[in-house]
Amino acid sequence: MMETVKERSEVSEEFKWAVTDIYKNDDCWNDDYNAVKAMTEKLASFRGRLSESAETMLEYFKLNDDLGIKLDSLVNYAHRRRDEDNRNSVYQEMCGRLSALISDIAEAGAFEVPEILSIDENVLEGFFEKNKDLGLYRLYISRLQKRKEHTLSEAEERIMALAGQMQEAPDTIYSVFSDAELDFEDATDSKGEKHQVTHGTYIPLVKSSDRVLRESAFHSMYASYDKYKNTIASMLAAQTKQLSFNAKARRYESSLHASLDRTDVPVSVYRNLIDAVHKNMEYMYKYVRLRKKLLGVDELHMYDLYTPVVSDCDMKISFEEAKKNVYNALEPMGDEYRSILMEGFNNRWIDVYENKGKTSGAYSAGAKVHPFVLLNHKDTLNCEFTLAHEMGHAIHSYYSNKTQPQVYSDYVIFVAEVASTCNEALLMEYLLKTTTDKKQKAYLINYFLEQFRTTLYRQTMFAEFELKINEMTENGEGLTADNLSAIYYDLNKLYFGDDIVIDRDISLEWARIPHFYYDYYVYQYATGYSAAIALSRKILKEGKPAVDNYIKFLSGGCSASPIELLKTAGVDMSSPDPVNSALEIFGELIDELDSLTD
Repeated sequence: MMETVKERSEVSEEFKWAVTDIYKNDDCWNDDYNAVKAMTEKLASFRGRLSESAETMLEYFKLNDDLGIKLDSLVNYAHRRRDEDNRNSVYQEMCGRLSALISDIAEAGAFEVPEILSIDENVLEGFFEKNKDLGLYRLYISRLQKRKEHTLSEAEERIMALAGQMQEAPDTIYSVFSDAELDFEDATDSKGEKHQVTHGTYIPLVKSSDRVLRESAFHSMYASYDKYKNTIASMLAAQTKQLSFNAKARRYESSLHASLDRTDVPVSVYRNLIDAVHKNMEYMYKYVRLRKKLLGVDELHMYDLYTPVVSDCDMKISFEEAKKNVYNALEPMGDEYRSILMEGFNNRWIDVYENKGKTSGAYSAGAKVHPFVLLNHKDTLNCEFTLAHEMGHAIHSYYSNKTQPQVYSDYVIFVAEVASTCNEALLMEYLLKTTTDKKQKAYLINYFLEQFRTTLYRQTMFAEFELKINEMTENGEGLTADNLSAIYYDLNKLYFGDDIVIDRDISLEWARIPHFYYDYYVYQYATGYSAAIALSRKILKEGKPAVDNYIKFLSGGCSASPIELLKTAGVDMSSPDPVNSALEIFGELIDELDSLTD
């Protein structure tokens, strides 16, 4: 029987996030919206005055912090409401107004950086001496000074701020198109029964033991993207062009340099990741050969990559059971960490199930009031790990927001995937430890291998694709559906080897990846995964001392560079060693699965 997706109104309240924890209703949101507009006008009144005195500069920074806190609530309410149902025009309009307001704020404060950088360093030191409270912002100011060569004049910064709203267009258009407009044909199983294909159902369908259903869902997904491939290629081209424009305007060598500089990550980290994975490609080829052998197929296809290789062991896990397992798995993290987890479980931080129009996938949004987690939960092992993953993000945000002042509360995206993946690694270790059934253990190891494949290898492949298309734009080459598909197809051949059929449909996968609109985000899944594997092993081996260092990392926000924060926790990501070590574990797990299933 085909599973149907409910309307939002049909979903029980207990499975919906409590957005009213931010504002009771839309009227309250509008009140704060108007308040922020007034604060924006006041912000602009400091133009030309930051060098007046330490008191004036401190007053400006405090206003900026207060504005940021209110803006956090405005953003989280509007975007969480919109993501509940992307067809709702009320919240589409609200997000549009908010986007305009953010652009106004950026324009109003465009004077800040050029003005601060124009102040003599001796004068600044005098400010710090005169007003000790201003010392809170010393690190913030020193970071601005490090990027002086990439800072424009006040007039130019104002133009860049005015362009901000337009530069969001590729991501906004793609999101609405993919989540609210795109439909897929039903998939058909080996018995002739129909199955609804959505963003939320696609992975469960291609994980099915029914190969006919897997192939049908695979072709259904990419047939829809094929119809609109030229339109989506235009969206992606617009994304790379705006990144290139920003990099050139700010005198960066490339958009990669511009993106990583904002988060204090050396470009060498990005290239080291790709190089390390290329040097360890034989592990992936070995895994593909084992998968082909265990599935017993003459030809392995791309739609065979997600289905478990251990037959008759499809683990069905309810949301309640998933919560229990995640809680138990995180016992090594201590009582405080798990109490935050339970607070999220019991107080509706989570929007659990798919409904029509709801944003696909999963994410965590670190609101000041408390984090909000979007899921599209199915009763699968994958969704259990997604719960652990997103609650890792949520607890990271919780610690940062509670520990750091506003100016340093947002951790940078380079470390964003560490806490989430560490949770996943601890969950896997727990399940492997508590599972006595040989077949279930093999099933779990296969799942663990899939985490390596999809997070370390696949996300690195995404990162390589993103780098290539941005370099093409920077070299004056146009992006079309045909050349994007050709690049993507060749990367699949490189990453998967000769023991699998690289189906032509997979060349269109680039068209369904929203992260390509996030500005060099995807590589951090792979680096984060490598760091998380190392940290989870330290926590299990060393206990409380390792946990204490890890909590310091979670509580750090952006109070130090991400490389330094991770060194505090015990991992050096400036070296390729964590990536190489993680891939060695991948190789060991392949051998263990081969032995278990021999």
